[in-house]
Amino acid sequence: MRIITAAEAASIIQPGDSVLVSGSGGGHCVPEKVLEAIEARFLEEGEPRDLTLIHAVGIGDRQLKGAARFRHPGMLKRSLTSALIDSPPLIPMALDEAFESYTIPQGVISQLIREIAAGRPGLVTRTGLHTFVDPRQLGGRQNKAAREEIVELLHIDGEEWLRFKPFPLDVVVLRGTTADEEGNVSMEEEAIPGEMLSCAQAARRLGAAVIVQVKRLARRGTLPQRAVRIPGILVDYVVVDPEQRQTYASHYEPSYAGEMRVPTEGLRRLPFTERKIIARRAAMEIVPGAVCNLGAGISTGVSAVAAEEGILDAITLSNEQGFIGGAPLTGPDSGGAQNFDAMVDQPYQFDFYDGGGLDVAFLSFAEIDGAGNVNVSRFADTIVGVGGFINISQNARKVVFSGTFTAGGLKVECRDGRLAVLEEGRHSKFVEAVRQICYNGAFARAEGREALFVTERAVFAVGAEGLELVEIAPGVDLERDVLSRMAFRPAVSSKLRPMDARLFRPEPMGLLDEFGRHARSARSPRRTLPVAPAPRRAAA
Repeated sequence: MRIITAAEAASIIQPGDSVLVSGSGGGHCVPEKVLEAIEARFLEEGEPRDLTLIHAVGIGDRQLKGAARFRHPGMLKRSLTSALIDSPPLIPMALDEAFESYTIPQGVISQLIREIAAGRPGLVTRTGLHTFVDPRQLGGRQNKAAREEIVELLHIDGEEWLRFKPFPLDVVVLRGTTADEEGNVSMEEEAIPGEMLSCAQAARRLGAAVIVQVKRLARRGTLPQRAVRIPGILVDYVVVDPEQRQTYASHYEPSYAGEMRVPTEGLRRLPFTERKIIARRAAMEIVPGAVCNLGAGISTGVSAVAAEEGILDAITLSNEQGFIGGAPLTGPDSGGAQNFDAMVDQPYQFDFYDGGGLDVAFLSFAEIDGAGNVNVSRFADTIVGVGGFINISQNARKVVFSGTFTAGGLKVECRDGRLAVLEEGRHSKFVEAVRQICYNGAFARAEGREALFVTERAVFAVGAEGLELVEIAPGVDLERDVLSRMAFRPAVSSKLRPMDARLFRPEPMGLLDEFGRHARSARSPRRTLPVAPAPRRAAA
């Protein structure tokens, strides 16, 4: 292991290299100092050019950090990620065919890295079937420049599967907190675990260089052995950045790293807006003991509602970055969590998700069509990507999709438990046909999975004929405010009922008082301790 500067790290990357970078969202585990040096070298020397940039999660602060540092013409040849939304400058470039753009599920990328590390022939999974990732649709391509078949359809024992093909690696850039003189790396201050070990192992398998950015150095033999997340035998170079931040928004928050727990009362409360109405209605689908996932966007508000209502400790929330228990974060630090019980590497979290471990998942939506298909990846002139959406929605036993009924200028008002639409959004989310299928309603129904679509004014289920309206907000006109705002005519349930009036009042709903009346989550059958027979009474 050698300790080098960020500029020296940048000089290791050669034109045409395939570069894998760690991190998530707004600076979580992103080796920003090294990425900054790579950009500076390109601006000064015009190299390295024609790079393939791979990252499992969207990285960047939605301005000019993270993946956006590769925005300069000629710098990128290919982008393979689950999301581009965190690096907006890359989106118009992808639309203009400036580089090959692929977006595939977050869990697929993290698990595929682990498969590469083991030398296996790619990732074989059902995740992605009948979505835009399926090679019978787009195969994960987001533009015409992306011509390679990176996924293929297989038939095994009469069932359909997808094989995501392994990719080459030349340089892997990771991040930790402390490195010792042997290159052993710990992650005690990091806000997410990521897939650091799998990345380093994949690099070793393929002969790629491993660069790890850390905050500080320690003497050899002083790191607690069980704290080491990347063994020194896998590390080639270490870059030290004493100013390394935990995230772009937070210098260091101990609760993000699991160093402490914060009082539940200290968790962020949601302001009383349409987003809180939606998060509240979604939270009403939780039952005691449920294991849940909270996706990005409006669904992250479910954790704040659960904390406010006092039911957080009776359920288990999780997110795809690897947290189990506690409360996933909202806002600029979304992706991390507080008060969590465990933190596992991302590939193993997706193993749990793919294996049907989730009772209910809370996800957002951008477009819905009459068949109950959902799009979150591409709409208008924006390539968002899918993150962990497909892994989660395709394998959870129940999915609650949440979003405002329309977008772009929507204004509503609540009075006495009733909702009034003051100004309608400019964009309808209920469309004739979604642009890209990220959740296939018919496929999910055929596999026995349940879905609910929650908005501030109406709730829909997927019936035998497609989308069906099952609830409507008090004060809302069915034809004017709901049906006329949709590009298709949904079925209207014969048992259409009003949404709970408590949703539209600012005070807490009192979910804790009625929580005990719910049946506990029906987990997968497990072997239980045999019940001993009652002792026989002695004869008189």
